[in-house]
Amino acid sequence: MTTTDPSPAPAPRRGGATAGIRRTAVRALTTLARSIAIFVPVFVVATFVTFALRSLSGLSPARVQLGEDATPEAIARVEAHWGLDRPFLTQYADWFGGVLHGRLGTSWTNGADISTLIGLGLGVSLSVATFALLIGVSVGLVLGTLAAVRRTTWIDRAVTGFVTVISVMPAFVVGILLAGVLAVGLGLFPSAGYVPPEQGVGPWLAHITLPALALSFDVIADVARQLRGSLVAAYSENYVTGAVVRGLGPRRIFFRHVLRNGLGPALATIGLKFPALVGASVVTEWIFGLQGFGRFANDSAQAGDVPAVQGVLVVSILLVVTFNLIVNLVLARVTPAAGRGV
Repeated sequence: MTTTDPSPAPAPRRGGATAGIRRTAVRALTTLARSIAIFVPVFVVATFVTFALRSLSGLSPARVQLGEDATPEAIARVEAHWGLDRPFLTQYADWFGGVLHGRLGTSWTNGADISTLIGLGLGVSLSVATFALLIGVSVGLVLGTLAAVRRTTWIDRAVTGFVTVISVMPAFVVGILLAGVLAVGLGLFPSAGYVPPEQGVGPWLAHITLPALALSFDVIADVARQLRGSLVAAYSENYVTGAVVRGLGPRRIFFRHVLRNGLGPALATIGLKFPALVGASVVTEWIFGLQGFGRFANDSAQAGDVPAVQGVLVVSILLVVTFNLIVNLVLARVTPAAGRGV
């Protein structure tokens, strides 16, 4: 009787692993190319509309600097200084070229570089928004998973009720409650101000914890709801029934099949939430005395500083585009349906 040598067996596994890595890389590159093909024209159109807002607004640096009683000659002189007497498309081309090089223009109100001003506020808002997202995603994933695994039980009902309550609580109300109880009442956290991380991670985290908690409630609610619904739907699919028939354990079924196929809606929610956290935190920044991106946008709009508002819109567009690109890449890697382009 002849026997076969089992020693060559690992070779196909190595080849299979290499092929799997190659397929993953191709899928990621395809997703990246598809996303860039969509986002580049969106960015160009959005920046054009953003720049056109100045002409539509009727605002002028002369009005901001000289007041409403400025003479036509003074207005013409100031607008010529800012290059506003040139054709619209020429102005847009120069401004867009500056945007591509990271130059967002000069403030009408104080003559400061807008990129620098936005950078100062953006660091504060990104710190708070990132921490809020981490809190919201972590707690939301736990609650959504718990509700799905224990569906139709009292645990599911309790999680659903808790998520419903926090979803209708405005961030400024939560912020006031947190500041009153945890900062003023118990003295566990500072009630206002901001410390950069280079001055100490501990003080930095202490100053951003309360505003991040105030912003995280909405993220917790959305992630938990989306994940619970998608996981429950995944449990009813045929591939789960087939896994049970094959004798796979509940834990393996959940992590290998249910979770991977149910993460898509929750990840898509995260892609929408992060830019919103950065841009919509103005009320929370007022409560906790933070000079962030949202507060800078609000102050610029109230002052009629159109170049600053344009810079804020451009940065907001970039945040949305970049973060959604990251989410699309993660979706392509994690969820099988996204990887197949479904």
